[in-house]
Amino acid sequence: MKKSITLAILFLSFSAFSQQQTIDQKVETLLKKMTLEEKIGQLNQYTGDNAATGPITINANKQSEIKKGLIGSMLNIMGTKYTRQYQDLAMQSRLKIPLLFGLDVIHGYKTTFPIPLAEAASWDLTAIELSARIAATEAAASGIHWTFAPMVDISRDPRWGRVMEGAGEDTYLGSKIAYARVKGFQGNLGDVNSVMACVKHFAAYGAAVGGRDYNSVDMSNRMLWETYLPPFKAALDAGAATFMNSFNDLNGIPASANTYLLRDILKGKWNFQGFVVSDWGSIGEMVNHGYVKDNKEAALASISAGSDMDMESNAYRYNLEQLVKENKVPVALIDDAVKRILRKKFELGLFDDPYIFCNPEREQKELNNPEHTKAAREMAAKSIVLLKNERDVLPLSKGLKTIAFIGPMVKPKRDNHGFWAVDVKEADSTYIVSQWEGLENKVGKRTKILYAKGCGVEDKSKDGFADALNVASQAEVIILSIGENFNKSGEAKSKSNLHLPGVQEDLIKELQKTGKPIVILINAGRPLVFDWIADNIPTIVYTWWLGSEAGNAIADVLFGDYNPSGKLPMSFPRNEGQIPIYYNYFSTGRPSINEDKVYKSAYIDLPNSPKFPFGYGLSYTTFEYSDLKLSQKAMKNNELITVSVNIKNTGSVKGEEVVQLYLRDKVGSVVRPIIELKDFQKITLNRGETKTIQFTIDNQKLSFYNNALEFVSEPGDFDLMIGSSSADIRLRDSFELVK
Repeated sequence: MKKSITLAILFLSFSAFSQQQTIDQKVETLLKKMTLEEKIGQLNQYTGDNAATGPITINANKQSEIKKGLIGSMLNIMGTKYTRQYQDLAMQSRLKIPLLFGLDVIHGYKTTFPIPLAEAASWDLTAIELSARIAATEAAASGIHWTFAPMVDISRDPRWGRVMEGAGEDTYLGSKIAYARVKGFQGNLGDVNSVMACVKHFAAYGAAVGGRDYNSVDMSNRMLWETYLPPFKAALDAGAATFMNSFNDLNGIPASANTYLLRDILKGKWNFQGFVVSDWGSIGEMVNHGYVKDNKEAALASISAGSDMDMESNAYRYNLEQLVKENKVPVALIDDAVKRILRKKFELGLFDDPYIFCNPEREQKELNNPEHTKAAREMAAKSIVLLKNERDVLPLSKGLKTIAFIGPMVKPKRDNHGFWAVDVKEADSTYIVSQWEGLENKVGKRTKILYAKGCGVEDKSKDGFADALNVASQAEVIILSIGENFNKSGEAKSKSNLHLPGVQEDLIKELQKTGKPIVILINAGRPLVFDWIADNIPTIVYTWWLGSEAGNAIADVLFGDYNPSGKLPMSFPRNEGQIPIYYNYFSTGRPSINEDKVYKSAYIDLPNSPKFPFGYGLSYTTFEYSDLKLSQKAMKNNELITVSVNIKNTGSVKGEEVVQLYLRDKVGSVVRPIIELKDFQKITLNRGETKTIQFTIDNQKLSFYNNALEFVSEPGDFDLMIGSSSADIRLRDSFELVK
C-alpha cells in the first residue's frame, strides 16, 4: 500500500513538472516565431477609452494595432460582450496571441465589499480571503483575467488618500492580509473563477512625503526591509502572478527604473517568476521626475531595471526597437519580459481558448449570486468598529417606537460603495442598500423612522438644522450618519485637513442639546479627526465605506443581530499635527512617560498618544483575560515557546474578540520598537464561555534586520504582552533568548 502511494506521489510530481515544462516549451516555440516588433507589442498595455483610471494616451489606432499583434494587454475593458470584441481583434493577428484584460477590482466587482482598510478592521483572514474570492469569481465571469490588487503598502499617514486601499499601519497584520487576498483572487489560477493578482505598489509608496500622492519616499534600507517589504514577500509567497511598480522615487530612484527593487530583490533574491507592470504612465513620468530626458531614455532605464510591461506611457511601444538596434538593450532583456507575460497567458488557458472567460450565461449567473450578497453583508458587519458605547445605548431595543435618522449619509447609495468601486454598466443602483433602507428592512412596521438630512457633507449653510431638530424632538433616539463623501478618499485624494467637512460637527452640537440619546455613524475611507465628538458623544460607530450591503450590515450591528468585533488597523490621530502616527515607534533618549513633557520627546499642546489606538475596538460584551502561561522562560534559536491564555466572555451576549500578542526586544544592536504585533487570533465565545488559546513564539518572531541588513535574532530579554489593543495590554510576562 505504501509503495502504491509513493508511486502515485511520484507520478503527480512528475506530471506537474512535465506540465510546466510543456508551458515553457510552448513559450519558447512561440517566441522563436515572433518578430521584434511583436515581442515589444506584448510589453505594451493600453486602456479602453470609456473607463479611464488615469490620464489617457490618445491613440486612434488601438484596434488596428491589436490586429497587428502590437498590444499585449488592455485595461478598463469589462463585460463579456466587450472583452470578446477586443479578443476577436487579437485573433486576427498573425500569431493570434490573446490579450490580457486587467481591471482595478479593489474591493469587489458588482457585489461591492467594504473598502480594504475597513476589511482589515475585521482582522478576519478567512472572511477577507472569501471577499477576494467572490470578487475574482464575478470579475472572471465578466471577461477579466487580472486585477490590480491587492495594495499592500504600509500606511502610517492618513492624509494619504490611498490608505483606503490597504491594510493600515502594521507590517505583521498587513502581511497576513496580503497573503489572504492573493489566495482569494487567484484560487487555482487557470480555472474560470480566478484572476491574476497584481501586488502593488512596489515599493514603499505608503511613505510618500507629507502624505501627498505620487510624492517622493526617502528611508533607510533597514526601514524598507523591516517595515515596508514584508507584505510584498508574503504576497509573493502566496503565489502572486504579477507585481506593479509604484509612482514614487525611492531614495532618489523612480520605482519604475529601480534595479535594486526589481532585479536585485524581486527577481533576484526573491526569485519572482511572474511579470512586473508599470503603474499608469509611470515609465514616461520619469521625465517629470528629472531622472531621464525623454521617453526613449525612460524605456531604456525601465526595461534594464526589470519592468516588463508598460501601462499607458508608450515608452516601450515607440522606443525599444530602436534601442535594440542601437545595441543599448539586449534582445535577451526583451525576451525575458515577453516570456514572463506569455507564460501567464498559457497558465490562464488563453491559448487553449481565448474566449474561456467570455461566457455571458456564467456572467449573468455570477453577477446575481445571492450567496455573494450574503457574504458582503457579513463582511461589512465584521468591518464595523464600535469606538464608544459609554451608556450602553447600543444595541438598540427592537421595542423602540420612533427613531430619528438624520444626516447627509442616510439616503445616498453610491457613497456606500466607497472609492475604487467598479461601475458595472449592466447593473443599476437598486442592488446597493442605503442606510435608510437597511434600517427600514430591520425594523419593518413596528418602528417609525423619521428622516431629516440636516446638512450636506460639505455644506456651510445651517438651514437644515431646524428640520433636524424638529425630527429629533419626536424620537426616542437619534441616529446621525456623517462623514466624508466616497470620492474624498482614494488615489489623488490626499488631504491636509482630516476634520469633518462643512457644518456636520455643528449639527451634532445642536442635536446634543436635545438631551436625546445619540448614535454617531462615521462614514469615511480613512481615519478622520473628530476630537470634540470623541470627547462629548457617548456612542460612536465607525462604519467606513462598507459596500453594497452597507445599510443592512449597519442595521445588523445597531440592533445587536451582529455584535461588533472590528479593531482599528490604523491609529486615529487627535489632530493632523501628530501625523505620521503609529503604535510601534522607537523609544528615544528622553521618552515621555505618563505625558511628562519637561525636556521630553513630546508636544507641549497635546498628548503623544492617538485618540484611538491601533488594535482598538469595543463589543457589546466584555472579555476577561487570565492564566497567562509560557512553556519555558528561556529558549534557543531552534526552540519554541508555547504561550497559553484563557479568555472568558463575562458579558451577557455572544461575541468575538481579537486576542493580540505583542513583543518587545528590550535591547538590540539597533533600537527596536517599544511594542510589535507578532500574532493574533479572532475567537467567538458564547455568554459565560471560556476558551484557552495558544500562540507559538519561534525564532522568526524574534528576528529583525540589523544594520548590515541581516535578518537575525539576538540573545537577550523579551517582554511578552497579551491584550485587546496595542494600548490595552491585559497580561504580561517575559522570557529570554539564549545562545
